[in-house]
Order: sequence, then C-alpha cells, then structure tokens
Amino acid sequence: MEKPKTPRSAKMPRASAAQAKTPAGATPVSVRRPKPRRARIPYSAEEIHEIFRRFSIQRPEPKGELEHVNPFTLLVAVALSAQATDAGVNKATRALFALADTPAKMLALGEERVRDLIKTIGLYRNKAKNVIVLSQKLVDEFGGEVPLSREELVTLPGVGRKTANVVMSMAFGVPTLAVDTHVFRIGNRLRIAPGKTPDEVEAAFLRIIPEEYLFHAHHWLILHGRYCCKARKPECERCVIADICKSLEKTCDVPAPLVELPAQVV
Repeated sequence: MEKPKTPRSAKMPRASAAQAKTPAGATPVSVRRPKPRRARIPYSAEEIHEIFRRFSIQRPEPKGELEHVNPFTLLVAVALSAQATDAGVNKATRALFALADTPAKMLALGEERVRDLIKTIGLYRNKAKNVIVLSQKLVDEFGGEVPLSREELVTLPGVGRKTANVVMSMAFGVPTLAVDTHVFRIGNRLRIAPGKTPDEVEAAFLRIIPEEYLFHAHHWLILHGRYCCKARKPECERCVIADICKSLEKTCDVPAPLVELPAQVV
C-alpha cells in the first residue's frame, strides 16, 4: 500500500547549516560572527612613537587651565566648563570655591546662591542644580569624597565620560584620554585615530599611544589642536609633525623647528 504523501505545508523546517553539521546527540555549536574590523591607519608604530616624542619635547609639562584646589573643585569646574570657556569658568568659580570647596559646604550654600555666583556661565541654572545634586550624592553615597573610578564618577549628575577622564587624570594621576572637540578633530583629520564618536576616537588613541606618553597625551593633543591644527585651517607650517602627518588637508611637508614652547595651559 502506498504511503500517504506529507502535505507541503506540514513539512518540517529546514535545519540551519550549523544544525545540519551537528552530530546526533551533540550540543549545537553557535556560529561565530566576525567582529567588526578596526580602521587601519596609515602610520607605523615608529611614526606614532615619533609623533608623541616630539610633542613631549615641545611641551614637557602641559598644565590644565581650570583652577581648583582639590578633586571636588576640579570635578565641579570641569562639569561647569561644558559649552563655556575655561577662562569664564575660572572667573566664576574663584568666588564659589572661596565659599564652598567641599560637597557639604556646597550644600550649605544652596542652589540659589550657587546660581548667583555662576550666572556668567552658559546654562548656569541647570548647572547650579547639577552641582547641588552632585554634592548631595557625594555626601550620601561616597562619604563626601570624589570617587576614583570612572564607573562611579559617571553616575554623578552632569558628569560624563570626558569629565570623568579629566578628573581621573588631573586629580588622581590616572593615565586617561578625554576626547574633546580638538582631540576628536585631530584623530579624524590626521587619520591617526578615526572614529564617528568620541568613544571610538578614545579607544583608537588608547590602542596606539605609547604607554610612556599616555599621561600627557590628552593635553598635547588639545594644545596641538588649539594652537596649530586649528579647526578652520590647520597651520601646517608651524607643525612639528608635518613630515609625518598623513592628513589629506596638509599643506606643508617640512616640520617646524622642534623646540620647547613657552608654557601654555589647556
């Protein structure tokens, strides 16, 4: 007797390639997906080392511009500096920090008084609120001390990864790389650390910067972007790495004299 045919709609679904190759009774093995490729850069390890070596000679001890007296005041100053100049922040925080240099003192000062003291800074209303909430969290959860880890720092109101990196570096001596507009521009313009986001540029720089230069790299890159590799038009004739640079916007192949520059703050 002829066996009845199984209707086409009732047929079992076809096994995947991974399942088809898995022996009976064996645990199926998940198919590995290839990881996204990192962007290749047109620099050798020797060239990258030479770039940062020259930066280190040009500016041996770069300094941050934001005035502060302890990790807490640095944290507040960096948080206030978003969409504001460092000079403008310093002008406002001198009076603020003279009255409140700890989270407890800041809370005693109150949001309204903080707002009055920083009203010359952009977005001062929201920033004053964040300073108070930040101070309260430091008192409630961290014993009034600024935490050392990035994971804890970014839980504070108004504190992002960039702010956390600056505090970790300048207050606690941890070699980090905070990506601001200058660092982001240089990473992409020079094709040395390309990325679509600050986090991508940070990760790309951290993969290539020699360890002995990492601590000051953030300041060197900012100063290079601010005074030489400017946003509107790079001043290649003043660049100490013009011969190494692989930027498509480069206008000069002759490096500027490698001499120590007068102290400049970041």
